[in-house]
Amino acid sequence: MKLLFDHNLSPRLVHRLADLFPESTHVYIQGMDQVDDSEVWTYAQDNGLTIVTRDSDYNELLVLRGFPPKVIWIRRGNCSTAEIEAIVRSHLSDIQILADDPTLGILTLY
Repeated sequence: MKLLFDHNLSPRLVHRLADLFPESTHVYIQGMDQVDDSEVWTYAQDNGLTIVTRDSDYNELLVLRGFPPKVIWIRRGNCSTAEIEAIVRSHLSDIQILADDPTLGILTLY
């Protein structure tokens, strides 16, 4: 699974999680840190990426447009990049289920 980290998450997550998700990227790396969510959605869809975000707008886009792309929605208040990394690592099996199940479009992590 290739992840696309949204602007509200640190670009450092790409390298910190490269052992699990080596083909992942960040909107900043792609020059998309200032574009609207709809453009990020289309980019993820066109490139087979799963969006990782803290933004509820992607949940709304998923409801309106369906999937792909799939979304990992991290619903945790202010926390460090290390905490986000730990959340993703601790839910690796859930993320794999999301990737493998064609009926699932979103995974919410707390």
